[in-house]
Amino acid sequence: MSLLRSGLALAAAAALLGGCATDQGSGARAGASVTRFHLGEPIARGSILIEPGNSGDAGSLEFAQLSGPVARELTRLGWTIVPPGATSEQVATMRVVQTMREGPARRSGLSIGLGGATGGYRSGVGVGVGGTIPIGGARRGGILVTSLAIRIQRRSDATVAWEGRAEIEAAAGSPLADQRVAVDRLATALFQDFPGESGRTITVR
Repeated sequence: MSLLRSGLALAAAAALLGGCATDQGSGARAGASVTRFHLGEPIARGSILIEPGNSGDAGSLEFAQLSGPVARELTRLGWTIVPPGATSEQVATMRVVQTMREGPARRSGLSIGLGGATGGYRSGVGVGVGGTIPIGGARRGGILVTSLAIRIQRRSDATVAWEGRAEIEAAAGSPLADQRVAVDRLATALFQDFPGESGRTITVR
C-alpha cells in the first residue's frame, strides 16, 4: 500500500509541474487533470459508504451536495450507495479542496501527498470539504483551483483498492468557479474509463 501511495503522490506532483494548456477562462488551464492508481486487480462491487476525509463534515448539507456526483458515478459503475450511519465492507473517502491563485501565473506552494496520519491528501492550503477562499470571495482576475480526491478501500483490512485525484482551474466568476459545478465535472472525469491507467496523468476535456 505504501508503494501505491508513493506512486500517486509522485504522479500528482508531476502533473502540477507540467506545462499549461489552452485557457479555461483567463489564465486557467483547460480540462481536468486526472491521476488514478490501483494494483491492476479486479475491484469488487458491492455496498459502499461515501464519507468525508474530515469527519467533522459528516452529515453536513455541503457534503451531501458535493458527494452527490460521486454517488452517481459509483452507482453507474455498479456499487450500491448506503446512507450515512450504515455499515458497508467498502468505503469511499472523499476530499474536496478549493483554493485561489492569481492569474495568469501558475500557482506554487501546493504540496500533495497521501498522509499516513490522516489517511488522506495533504495540502498547505486546506483539506476536507470546502477550501481557503479569501473573505469576500475570489478576486477578479483570480483563478480558482478545485481538486477532488477519492480513495476506495475495504473496511475489514484497510486495503486500498483504488484512489485518484482530479483537478480543474477556472477564472473567478465563470461557471466552473462554483464548487458544486466543478466537483460534478471532476467526478465525471475521475471515473471516466474506470479504473483508468494506473500511474498516468491525463487531461480530460
